[in-house]
Amino acid sequence: MALVKHNLILRHKLCKLWFSVVVLLILFGSAAFGEEDRAVSFVNDVMPVLTKAGCNAGVCHAKAGGGQNGFQLSLLGFEFQEDYEHLVKEGRGRRLFPAAPERSLLLMKAVGTMPHGGGVRLQRDSEGYELILNWIRQGAAYDGGSALQLTSIEVQPKRGTVMRNAAQQLKAVAKYADGSERDVTRFALFESNDKSMADVAAGGLVQISDIPGKVAIMVRYQGRVAVFNASVPLGAPVDSVPASKNFVDDFVFANLREIGVPPSPVCDDATFLRRVSLDISGRLPTDAEAMAFLTSQDADKREQVIDRLLRSPEYADYFANKWTAMLKNRRDDASDMTSNFAFYAWVRDSLLANKSYDQLVRELLAATGTVIANPPVAWYKRVKEPKQQLEDVAQLFLGVRMQCAQCHHHPFERWSQDDYYSFSAFFTQVGRKPSATRGEDLIFHKRGVAGAANIKTGMTLKPAALGDVIPAIAADEDPRLKLADWMSSPKNPFFAKAVVNRYWKHFFRRGLIEPEDDIRDTNPPTNPELLAGLEQHFHASDFDLKELVRVITRSNAYQLSSVPNQYNVADQQNYSRYYPRRLQAEVMLDAIDDLTGAQTDFPNLPTGTRAIALPDNSYNNASPFLKVFGRPENESVCECERVQSSSLAQSLHLMNAGDIKAKLATGSGRADRLAKSEQPPDQKIRELYMVAFAREPRADEWKVALDYLAEPRIDAAGNPIDPQKANTENFQDLIWALINTKEFLFNH
Repeated sequence: MALVKHNLILRHKLCKLWFSVVVLLILFGSAAFGEEDRAVSFVNDVMPVLTKAGCNAGVCHAKAGGGQNGFQLSLLGFEFQEDYEHLVKEGRGRRLFPAAPERSLLLMKAVGTMPHGGGVRLQRDSEGYELILNWIRQGAAYDGGSALQLTSIEVQPKRGTVMRNAAQQLKAVAKYADGSERDVTRFALFESNDKSMADVAAGGLVQISDIPGKVAIMVRYQGRVAVFNASVPLGAPVDSVPASKNFVDDFVFANLREIGVPPSPVCDDATFLRRVSLDISGRLPTDAEAMAFLTSQDADKREQVIDRLLRSPEYADYFANKWTAMLKNRRDDASDMTSNFAFYAWVRDSLLANKSYDQLVRELLAATGTVIANPPVAWYKRVKEPKQQLEDVAQLFLGVRMQCAQCHHHPFERWSQDDYYSFSAFFTQVGRKPSATRGEDLIFHKRGVAGAANIKTGMTLKPAALGDVIPAIAADEDPRLKLADWMSSPKNPFFAKAVVNRYWKHFFRRGLIEPEDDIRDTNPPTNPELLAGLEQHFHASDFDLKELVRVITRSNAYQLSSVPNQYNVADQQNYSRYYPRRLQAEVMLDAIDDLTGAQTDFPNLPTGTRAIALPDNSYNNASPFLKVFGRPENESVCECERVQSSSLAQSLHLMNAGDIKAKLATGSGRADRLAKSEQPPDQKIRELYMVAFAREPRADEWKVALDYLAEPRIDAAGNPIDPQKANTENFQDLIWALINTKEFLFNH
């Protein structure tokens, strides 16, 4: 009995010990036995390591044209099967060494044991190294058909308020089809949309700078993206803001209160008149217009000026110049002149008549016939292939950059190659044949079923909208009309948003989404409520472009001073003040012509044609000024082709170029006229300042100008110059000095 009792006690102790071991195995199994005992997934473990290490970045082994040194991976690891084939089977399997996994070429190059052009990408003691090592030890299997399917990722927190110069740790959570979740922070990629406001470390630690506003951090993992939105307050007291004139002010000033950034006050009348004249009509107000506006006592005189400018032919000239550049109205040879002039005139006349934006786009996309009978067909002369057509339409009218999706899944968006080719299918039935006009085609709809082949899969895809379904298109229907219907639909998430954001940038220098033609979930607007309000207003106005300009320019947000206060001097995205910008090349040339009184003549155009009314790019060759100051060649749908930055060449041109000197010295110019005029000197100086700045000179400016005019001039030998000649040269110098001021060269 004693032995039985002893055995029972021993068995009880062993059971307790075994139970403890089981519990430990359950709780700490991977730690006790090592990660090598867990099955490593190629799809869910190895691929994230390669992506995090940058191996499949566009500058490394995912480089177009064969990767790097003969080793090709798909961009950011979207193609698991292909990457497995390249990694395991290509090159006679030399990249992996199952007999001695640590000696695998893949690992030895990654840790720097062997020479590697990309440098050290993994550390030996890192989790990523261990995962790849154990995957090779386990047989380097491919589990593309059995791996847990990733459905989405989530960033935690999704949004929040982060103080300036503070930090915020982010967590990336992967969610799978079976309902499970996994912390993948260590293998996720993080990127800030504004590095001047926030930087983010590889492990997801966000460091905020001292600039207030809104900033987004994109989190990417295995082709899925999530966004952390941070509001960074300044925290200054916003005791008062200008009165709200419309919903634009409501949203702008609400945001400024939220982040604690006091706005600058509303600008004075002279500043407003010059600003709005340049922004709407691309020209300076005349001295008579300036004097009438400054002396007017009408309470609504600013609204009256806006309406007058929108009725002016210069409004149509200026915005036609903007749109035809993006629509690639360029002249390569003399045979293009007919289509260039006809297309420009069609755009200009449409804007002057205030044709609804959706109708303008419809007429362009669905154009058929000849350029003589139907000028918008000229667009198909410049943009000939369906792929070009889809890319330009998506970027210009939808604000979506689809170029990446031609070859691979878009790295920052949901668009795939199927999306790319199904969108291009809308244009596959565009036919062309020679017309009676030399160098011009007749554009027509080819009867047949529209479709485009995915060059990678070979599958023929029917026309499909981005993220939406299009009703079936019959063989005798023009798919482009279906596309136009979808684009103008109130449910379309891109069409109205793209144009209101583009116009907002025109007036504020910075889009609510920046760049203005890169609309995606991972590039959120700085003021989403304002953007939504502008979209709704644009829809409600039946796509009225003049009304869009009107609602923006009537707001006090647009009319704020450009002079910063102590709190908003660093603000570049919250519109707490007007952001000054250099005049565009054409606008500046016209402004110099207005101030000097010397008109630039352009070949084959009527005398008096302004630079903002030039129909195509060919006139850049006739004007060194336009080239130096960055007028575009109309080669790109992106407005970034236009150079808006300042340069040394521009400064030297304004100071010394022959064309500027000729304008100052012309006998029919303003300097010569003022020198001969019997008007008192103070009136002449007032005229110069009214034309240049739409204001009267300040006291110190009066004194400097009057003293300079009264100063006698002598030649190189020290002899007095003829008084009339001296007076003319004095006025030339004054005008030259005004041209070279920032106040003249910038809209402020």
